[in-house]
Amino acid sequence: MRASLIQIAVEEGESVESRRRRVASLVRDQNGADLVVLPELWTTGAFAFEEFDAEAEPLRGPTYEAMAKAASDAGVWLHAGSIPERAPDGTLYNTSLVFSPTGDLAASYRKIHRFGFDKGEAVLMGAGRELVTVPLPGTTVGVATCYDLRFPELFRSLVDAGAETLVIPAGWPERRRAHWTLLARARAVENQAFVLACGTAGTHAGVPQAGHSIVVDPWGEVLAEAGADEEILTVDFDPGKVATTREQFPALKDRVLGLKAPDRP
Repeated sequence: MRASLIQIAVEEGESVESRRRRVASLVRDQNGADLVVLPELWTTGAFAFEEFDAEAEPLRGPTYEAMAKAASDAGVWLHAGSIPERAPDGTLYNTSLVFSPTGDLAASYRKIHRFGFDKGEAVLMGAGRELVTVPLPGTTVGVATCYDLRFPELFRSLVDAGAETLVIPAGWPERRRAHWTLLARARAVENQAFVLACGTAGTHAGVPQAGHSIVVDPWGEVLAEAGADEEILTVDFDPGKVATTREQFPALKDRVLGLKAPDRP
């Protein structure tokens, strides 16, 4: 399987519509890939909190339409990162969209863990409640977003739901870049799964971004890592390595805590 992680910069002065066109063009250029991944909140910038309300859109809004067409034009599975979604009741969510190669919506995921410690995203947006996995040819993708990366129980639940490849769009700050790399590798090792983590470059509302999108295999080996600037990180990987790793080193079978207790007679 070939994956392309599009690490774009969300620069001030570029309109959302202009950015949509630019990103759609980049997606179309990845027609040799099987899976294309975009970062978190790339329409606004993950730290541009004051823009969330003004730029929020319905699930099937302009970003949905642009990304559905781009996925169809390129014939790729597209994890279109996330957008500030305005639900029918007015609640905002940090919502990821996944499209099939025909441009159909395969899944949407509302971010469960909101960042901000009682400010920013944590107070401006609602929390998602549902785990999301997406069956692709050859692998099942588990979907998470940015701050979710710090919560291992979410990823273990995704694995229990069948996930073999964990895809994580993010707007991760440069000042905590060491955590980004460490946690991506940890989630891969402990779940014996591939991790595809796509971040942003540039600066969001004065917050320098980490970049360094990364692809990690089930043994924790880094297959590819981007730098700090705009970059398209393309990597070939074998999804079959998940089953092989879990057979050769069956640590998941030795789990004790977190399992449902057997029914008592």
